[in-house]
Amino acid sequence: MTLIRPASPPAGARGRPGPGTGRAVAVLALVALAALIPLLGPSPALHGTGEAEAPGTGGIALLRAVLFAALAVPLGELFAGRLARSLRGAPPPRPRSWSVPAAVTGFVAALGLASVVATGNLVPDGLAAIDVGGLSSSRDGKLALLEVNAFLVAGLCAASGRPGTQVWPLAAVVVAEALRAHPPTEPSPLLGSGLTLLHLTCASLWVGGLLHVLRVLGRWRGAAAGPALLGLYARVAAVLLAVITATGVCSSLRRMPAGTVLDQLTDTAYGRVLVAKVLLVAAVAALALWARIRLGRAADPLAACSPARAEVAVLGVVVAVSGLLTALPVPIRW
Repeated sequence: MTLIRPASPPAGARGRPGPGTGRAVAVLALVALAALIPLLGPSPALHGTGEAEAPGTGGIALLRAVLFAALAVPLGELFAGRLARSLRGAPPPRPRSWSVPAAVTGFVAALGLASVVATGNLVPDGLAAIDVGGLSSSRDGKLALLEVNAFLVAGLCAASGRPGTQVWPLAAVVVAEALRAHPPTEPSPLLGSGLTLLHLTCASLWVGGLLHVLRVLGRWRGAAAGPALLGLYARVAAVLLAVITATGVCSSLRRMPAGTVLDQLTDTAYGRVLVAKVLLVAAVAALALWARIRLGRAADPLAACSPARAEVAVLGVVVAVSGLLTALPVPIRW
């Protein structure tokens, strides 16, 4: 066996940060921006609307955004992992699972949201203010407890020898979120819950699936199965985007009747943040189309990874905006 000493880098290249450093800094900056959006978003969105900001809106929005992200990561892993296994001749290396850390993060976020419900939808100022026993006596409390327990079970399933079983507790979280978003006091709450169920499921598969696909491609460098996986995901993602768009439009129209849509888009905090989310989703769709075009025309099909990485970054901001949207007052006018 011959040991080959790696060549020393050129003198001018020593101490110069590589391309990976720049990408890491960009990712950290985007994560920080995504965290700031729900924390700083309520006040500008509510300015001039006449709507009062509920106590702790920023913190609740951040917790909700973290919960959505913790839901998308494991669902995306299961979804993209199934796509990867369906390809013939796919290399065996797989990226390390993030399901357990995601479940722990989701458990903490769900626990924080449950503490808010336990204090009458107010941010608790101490442990003594949290009425844990009262959670089981209200609908919102039961749903909050269900989400806490579901993330706990999902983490145990992910750490076990059968990680695929975590799909059931994760599905319970999606159902709980859909029911929480539409209380029985609103007209046709089951229709609203059904729309939210489809919207949240498809969004989680889209965001988490793309993240995991890019992680898999990082392990499959040079393999022919890489472009095939990206192309397969792109075809499924087009259907997911169509469902997300349709359910999002229907849900918005239910909350903002046709005669008041234009006014509410500019005069309410919910409408303003909704417009911001629509613009971000449009940018994501443009990046996805760009990646699809590059995948079909570029000499190196993996050149499509560049717009796909940008798509993941913008989707992270979309998740943060979605968390803010759930914490703002809903302009229901029937």
